[in-house]
Amino acid sequence: MTLRMLKFFSKNKKNKSSLKNTDEHHKASHFHTLKVSDIVKETVDCVSVGFTIPDDLRYDFEFIAGQNLTLRATINGEDVRRSYSLCSAPFEGVIRVAIKKVEDGVFSTWACETLKVGDEVQVMTPTGGFIANTKDENEHHYVGIAAGSGITPVISILKSVLFNEPKSSFTLFYGNKNASSIIFKEELEDLRNTYLGRLEIHNILSREDQGMDYAHGRIDAEKVKYFAENFIKVKDVFSYYICGPQEMTEISRDTLESLGVDQGKIHFELFTAATPAKAKTEKSKKSKSSVKSAVTIVLDGDETHFEVATSGKNVLDAALDAGADVPFACKGAVCCTCRAKVMEGSAEMDMNYALTDEEVAEGFILTCQSHPTSPKLVVSYDE
Repeated sequence: MTLRMLKFFSKNKKNKSSLKNTDEHHKASHFHTLKVSDIVKETVDCVSVGFTIPDDLRYDFEFIAGQNLTLRATINGEDVRRSYSLCSAPFEGVIRVAIKKVEDGVFSTWACETLKVGDEVQVMTPTGGFIANTKDENEHHYVGIAAGSGITPVISILKSVLFNEPKSSFTLFYGNKNASSIIFKEELEDLRNTYLGRLEIHNILSREDQGMDYAHGRIDAEKVKYFAENFIKVKDVFSYYICGPQEMTEISRDTLESLGVDQGKIHFELFTAATPAKAKTEKSKKSKSSVKSAVTIVLDGDETHFEVATSGKNVLDAALDAGADVPFACKGAVCCTCRAKVMEGSAEMDMNYALTDEEVAEGFILTCQSHPTSPKLVVSYDE
């Protein structure tokens, strides 16, 4: 077991859950200035970054396993925001995110090459609905399917399940290019040894032959079917957690559904936004007619009023232009940071990869993807 984990366990033996009311996973989000406490190089192109939480902000930064943080920094004179999943678990008593450097990634390159211990970063309080609500008395089997940096929220969920539910087990299928690109490789091995018989890990490598057909290549429909037939009792699994590139995520979800898994058991999150081409296709389905809509934004009890054409800017961009300091990160229908509720009127989303069907039915929207479809629209970020 790594020194990092030993410290976490010894510090938190008596505190298995830090967030009692799981309905609070969408509590109001605000930026706070935090200092970087440590940086760990997880792979050649990925670091995990820990932050020091002042005592007066402990409550604000309580989180549920699987949630994310939006980080904000000024890079080359530009205000840049990105959302990264927490890789720590609530019982560990710290907040830590993993950041993988991507090609032409302004924030990820800065974080991996320039950010250092002691630096200050604007960090938004935790958000996101890709979560696991654990209970001591549960006796369940969970399955995770991840690829690349998609492991980040999954390892948070995995650790929480194993620590908080002594009778539960977890099976992880994790895709990477090769062994050296496996993020949290050492920590995952430590966890497997710590929870013998309760944690099963299958690494699938696309560019390295491990001598087993199912463990070579990318995670696709054929492999998901093989996993279901050989490693798990597919319908007995309590919850599936899927995170990774869009294609892998959708294929895994669709394959599980084709095998008879109830949709309610399948939870998924993308770590990249949808392609611009997809966005254009979705947007082209909207009505070409345009009228002015009177929009009211409610944030922290304050109201901002403006007008926007129903076929013009999305609600988020129009609110920013009007001077409202509304929360956002990816602007790609993925991170859920800009989630708000329609209180009056109606709006239509171009894309949605973050909200559940239940949330949409309750009136929640992603404001970065939403356009008014009524003469008056009232949207609240406080709900």
